Amino acid sequence: MLILAVLGLNIAISEWLARHTWLRHLGSALLVILLTAVTANIGLIPTYSSEVAIYGVVFSHVAPLAIFLLLLQVNLRGILRAGVPMLGMFFLGALGTVCGVMAGMAAVGGAEAFGDLHWALGGMFTGTYIGGSINYNAVALEYEVVKEAGLYAGAAAVDSAATAVWMAVTVALPRLLGRRTASSERKETSATPAVAGAEVSPEMDTETVGPFDVALLMALGSAGVWLSDLIAAWTGAPSVLILTTLALGLAQLPPVQALRGTRLTGWLTVMLFLAVIGALCDLHALAEIGPLALRLILFVTVILTIHGLVVFGGGRLLRLDPELSAVASQANIGGSTSALALARSLGRGDLVLPAILLGALGNGVGTYLGFLVAAWLR
Repeated sequence: MLILAVLGLNIAISEWLARHTWLRHLGSALLVILLTAVTANIGLIPTYSSEVAIYGVVFSHVAPLAIFLLLLQVNLRGILRAGVPMLGMFFLGALGTVCGVMAGMAAVGGAEAFGDLHWALGGMFTGTYIGGSINYNAVALEYEVVKEAGLYAGAAAVDSAATAVWMAVTVALPRLLGRRTASSERKETSATPAVAGAEVSPEMDTETVGPFDVALLMALGSAGVWLSDLIAAWTGAPSVLILTTLALGLAQLPPVQALRGTRLTGWLTVMLFLAVIGALCDLHALAEIGPLALRLILFVTVILTIHGLVVFGGGRLLRLDPELSAVASQANIGGSTSALALARSLGRGDLVLPAILLGALGNGVGTYLGFLVAAWLR
């Protein structure tokens, strides 16, 4: 409960700073990541660990709930235009990840730096930076990297820290590169609050809601997540795709579109998820693994640098919105929930659904590419 209290306070401080100070240019999403990283590393709360119950609850239950609640705002007529460019940028990002892994392994010296399982490590980072930790662990288990405790734990620590850093980078980069100029396109899709393309500002998250509204959303969201997990267990299909389908179907119904509080509750759950992302940045864990940490950091830095150059450079050459490139990149590096959080923090409701779907796609293709790269390096 103390950890939850600190996370709640960090969210409140970040929202206040984003509304009332010059830090509004950073946005509350980036602020809560940075603030929680600081509070975790100075010892006010623990850094991320599977032994900390509240962190596991946020990842396993709150994150899917955030996806469900935010998708209740999506009107499919306002979302289709983002699909094809996002898909292209996602695969461009995957290509950047593969090239980055190859270059990174060459830069650190491969077997000389990481030992005989260097090729498996390359496959693990290919998988995790195309779809997420599911792919990372799939490759690690297949090649028994988990038995090399030092290498596996060190790689996990660096991966967690890099994921938090990249979330901050993708929040900040679109603001540095400049927002898209074709504002008329947004105005067209923001004519009604139910349309996913509406630009989101902190003021728009302020809603007049009552206990009835919040209780109804709590019941609907919890039932949606439970039902999705149940169907996934029966069918073997990814639960995030089932959850997305269920939420989108409900979102097209007028009574659901009229529900109050979806923006407020959806954004609050996303901010809680982002706060836990900040706790992933464990500087003490990196310091404890010594020289291996430095080699892993160099390896991951090369991967993310090349990935970023390919995604944002390609997006610029194609004259695409840097926010679109950022969300596609985050779908690669962080997966569905991180990409959703980024789209929402950038005020791009039109990218929320593509972000979730691309993250799910990454879960599917990332493992295949991870094994392919491992075989190539081997």
